[in-house]
This record gives sequence, C-alpha cells and structure tokens, in this order.
Amino acid sequence: MGEIDTSDNVGTDFIREAVAEDLAQGRYKEVHTRFPPEPNGWLHIGHAKAISVDFGVAESFHGKCNLRFDDTNPEKEDQSYVEAIKRDVRWLGYDWQDREFYASDYYDKLYELACGLIRKGLAYVDDLDEEQIKEYRGTNVPDKNNITFTPPGKNSPFRDRSVEENLDLFTRMRAGEFPDGSKTLRAKIDMASPNLLMRDPVMYRIRREPHYRTGNKWCIYPMYDFQHPLSDAIEGVTHSLCSLEYEIHRPLYEWFIKNCDVFPSRQIEFARLNLSHTVLSKRFLIQLVQEKKVSGWDDPRMPTLAGLRRRGYTPEAIRDFLSRIGIAKTDSLVDIQLLEHCVREDLNKKADRYMAVLRPLKLIIDNWSEGKTELLSAVNNPENPSRGTRNIPFGKELLIERDDFREVPPPKYFRLFPGNQVRLRYAYIVTCTGFDKDPVSGEVTAVHCTYDPATKGGDAPDNRKVKGTIHWVSKQDAVEFEARLYDYLFEAERPMDIPAGTSFLDNISEHSLEVVQGAFAEPGITKIGVGQTVQFERLGYFCKDPDSSDSNVGGKAVFNRTETLRDTWAKIEKKNEK
Repeated sequence: MGEIDTSDNVGTDFIREAVAEDLAQGRYKEVHTRFPPEPNGWLHIGHAKAISVDFGVAESFHGKCNLRFDDTNPEKEDQSYVEAIKRDVRWLGYDWQDREFYASDYYDKLYELACGLIRKGLAYVDDLDEEQIKEYRGTNVPDKNNITFTPPGKNSPFRDRSVEENLDLFTRMRAGEFPDGSKTLRAKIDMASPNLLMRDPVMYRIRREPHYRTGNKWCIYPMYDFQHPLSDAIEGVTHSLCSLEYEIHRPLYEWFIKNCDVFPSRQIEFARLNLSHTVLSKRFLIQLVQEKKVSGWDDPRMPTLAGLRRRGYTPEAIRDFLSRIGIAKTDSLVDIQLLEHCVREDLNKKADRYMAVLRPLKLIIDNWSEGKTELLSAVNNPENPSRGTRNIPFGKELLIERDDFREVPPPKYFRLFPGNQVRLRYAYIVTCTGFDKDPVSGEVTAVHCTYDPATKGGDAPDNRKVKGTIHWVSKQDAVEFEARLYDYLFEAERPMDIPAGTSFLDNISEHSLEVVQGAFAEPGITKIGVGQTVQFERLGYFCKDPDSSDSNVGGKAVFNRTETLRDTWAKIEKKNEK
C-alpha cells in the first residue's frame, strides 16, 4: 500500500481515521468501498455527498470503489434510472472503470445463502401477512411516565417449523407455487430485542413482477437489509459507508455477515446532507415529478444533479461545497447560500461575460450620427486575461434595463434620470436629456441622451465624478432570447416541517420560476453552446438550456439563470473574518 493522500484535509475526518486504524491493525489489507444506488430515481446532491465519500475514501487509500446498483425492488426500477445515475457519477468526475455491479447478479448466490441460514435453523418461512408481522413485532410505546420503551414482540406461530419443512416451502416459493404476499422468509433472531429491526426481519417476499434485468426468472426478491450486507461481502467491500439513518441497521448488517460466514465487511455511518429550502428524499422528489409540480427530474429547481447541471452548476462547485461542509457524525442543516457561494466563486473564474437586458427600454443618443456603428472592445473575463477580448457594436439606438431609468429618482439612485450622467459599460459617458411617454398608458417608451466623444471606454479626461455604470446592447444588432429566472422551489427553510393535515407540496413557492420573453443580448451569444454558463453583466450567471432553438434560422435561445451576482454568504464570511 502506498502513501495515504492527505491533501485538502481529506485525511482528517473520522471515517478515514477508522479506515487507517483498520489497515494498521491488519483487519484489511486494502480499502474497497462501494456506491450503491437503487435505480428507482435520479441522483440528488445528497447522493453527491455519498459519492464523494465512497470514491474519495477509496482514492485516499489508493483503493477501489464499486458502482453497484441495489436493484431488488422491480416495481420501481428501470434501466433509464441506471443510465441517469451513471451519467451523473461521471459528470461529478468519478470513474468506476470495470467495477460496475448489480445486486441482481447475485440472486442465485443470495438464494444459496438464505438456504444456508435455514439449514442452520436461523431462518424460517412465515405465513403471517404484512400487517400481522407488524403486529407480532410490536412497537415503541410510552410508559406511565411518558418514557418510551419497547415491550417484547410475539413469536410467529410458524417460527418453529422444521429445517426440512422450511427448505421445502422456500423452494416452492421460488418455484412460484404460492400467491404474492402469502409467505415470507424471515431471519430467526430475537423477538424481544429492543431494536425492532432485529425482531425476525423479512429476508424474502413473493412478488410476481418482471425485473428490468432478470425478466420473469424470479418471483421472490430479497429485502434490502438481507441483500445489502451480503452484496458487500460478495464483492469484498471492506468499508460500507452509509448515512446515519442506517446506524440502527448495523446490528442486522453484522448479523447476516457473521451467520452467513462471508467476508467481514464493516459498516460506518456518517451524517447525510440536509440543505435549507430543499427536499432531499427520493420519495418526495418522485412525487414532485409525478404530480407535475416540476417539469421533470432535470427541472433546474430540483436538487437533482441533472437539475443542477441544467441550471448551470459545475461539478467543481459541487465538490468544493462538499469539501467545505466535511463529514460529520451528527445531522445538521446546511445553509443553501454556501452552495450558491461555491458556484458563484467557480463561475466567476470560468464564465465569459456578455451584456444582456431582460426588460428592455430604448435609449436614443441624439448627438450620434444616424446610421453610424462603432465596434467597442470588451473584456471576456477580467478574472482570466487569457480569455481575451471581443468587439461589440454600438450605435444610435440602444437597449437598457427598464430599472436603469427613473423619471423621478429615489434617494441614492445613481443611474439614469433627467440631467444625470452615467457610464455606458465599455462605451461613453452619457447625459440624460429627456424621455418619451406613451400618451395612453403613460409608460416611458424611450430615453434621450447625449454622449461625450472624449469619454470613449468610459473614462472622463476631466476626472468628473460619475457614480453610475449601466450595461446596454445595440438595438440594431441585439439577439432576442427567453430568460428563465429560477429561485427556491420552497420558500420555507425546512420544507418538510409541516403542520398536521398539510403536505410539503403546500410549501412550494409561487415565485420559483419567472419566464421573461423578449430579452435581448449582444450578438456574441449566438456562439454560446447548450450547457455553457456565462455571466450576463450585472444580472447573474446564465446557462444555455437544451430547449434553445437555432437563432440563426429564426429560432430563439433559452437561458436559465444559475444564480444572481449578489452573494450574502461572501459577506457573512468577510464579517466573520473581522
């Protein structure tokens, strides 16, 4: 084994300390982890944390990480989910190479291991139905002092069947002799255990449901708590890293490992990601999709990796975010503003700048020659000089943001109003001389200005103080596009904290999406590719959406706002530094 990689503090978390101790004590000779998604939905940013832990720990110790699909629930699984998961893992920057596995590949082996437990007298076929099993298992109840305790459960009347009878019944279950739900195979552990999961858990149930990989070969399917530890063992996984809710499952994980006499994989739990204003439960994300509260799994308001990608987030920003929050042993809520800060910080270095106006207002430069067009030089990215410059056309009629003009300015308003001067970005200093109004609506339809030829580039030779700088596009050359302005899907910081009788769907914000038609940008945006994120100066970061059509043949581009330019988190960090 080579040196352990401890760059970027990756060697300081409790998981890596535990793994290092296992290696030092000779419990394992190498490190082998796995990322085990169920192919019943698309990955979200919570999964990204698990991916970074599973692949990151293996990488730190020069080990291996498998991508294994825990596909034992055929009613909800599909090959399309498999492909979506693989696409997202690759996008994040991880590679499982030739270590792609499926729990369904182990169905024969799992069946043999189940038979082995029956032969040991540690498993039996039960005729109780699902509700009866719950009733016999018992539950947590409060005592007279309102302290919760767990009274013993009740043995199934079928618990003491002979080994021979159990083997016969289990064989016939596999052969399809019994109706769905009529029998289960259960582990024989302890019906008095304080851990309800150890009270004879179900290992197999009958489901006549075609599997997306095995077809109709099987009509019995293993339960997750049986399949998962044994799949880990079959693959030689040394460290099964999972989120904190599986801590209570660990005794069962270890029981199956021990009593099936297989490779001794070790389970270690860490806190899952909880993000403010966000739902990170696949079950509820599926509900959002199925009830059409969003446009699909890749809706840019969704916390799915596909949704974040479509919105313009980068894998580097997500990995930076995950490294900042670290790995903890207890659950906590992470402020989504930290994630937003990470993407702004990343895109600030990468995204080329363009000028665009979302709600255009015509600006006329009265002393500019009719028909004259001048090309002005603009910096593509001030954070990256290697990106060079571009030429943008400037003429008599421009488009500016409607908010950049006020007939009667409020206090401390430094943009255009009658008699005031502003800089036009990359161009000239102009003075507002008047405006036109629609006689019926009273709406301002055009602003009139004069420009100072001596101020090309925005610099005043007489050092006059001009406080306002606004962006613009040439009306004659402007390219129209559709802007989709995204905000939090849930306004509530904790969307799942809901009063009795209500649904988390009631927390969906009415302002999570605003579609702006008739936005305009400089002609250079026609060169932006789908999926590319740029900065529209003063407006934010925007990503070109797949819904875009070819603007060169009369179509219209669509840009999703990734984030605005304001960064509350950066201000918080700066304040904390002081």
